[in-house]
Amino acid sequence: MHAQSSASVLPVSSLSRLFKALADETRLRIVALLAHGELCVCHVQSGLAVSQPTASRALALLRAAGVVEDRRAGTWVYYRLAAQAEPARRRHLQALVRGFAGDAALGREVAALVAQKGPRACK
Repeated sequence: MHAQSSASVLPVSSLSRLFKALADETRLRIVALLAHGELCVCHVQSGLAVSQPTASRALALLRAAGVVEDRRAGTWVYYRLAAQAEPARRRHLQALVRGFAGDAALGREVAALVAQKGPRACK
């Protein structure tokens, strides 16, 4: 019974939101892209070969879970990975991002995507 009561006070709701947000292939692929830096929705859309609504919905879910943050520039929205205030979330997300950021092939794909579309392609 003691194990049950201590389990009920474990701060897992924030981690649960993080893992639920990452438990989708499209959203996980977005995190992989963003591990290499800030991108516009059009870069994400093109990089994943998905429709704009699909990219936007996935980004909105990641934003609601606190995984990404956005900034507006005119009519365009740019996304980057959000800083994580909670140590457990920060640890888990950093481990995932380190793996993606260390993937040289993925880094080249992101660089080619930005070069192809251009850094101001969305303006």
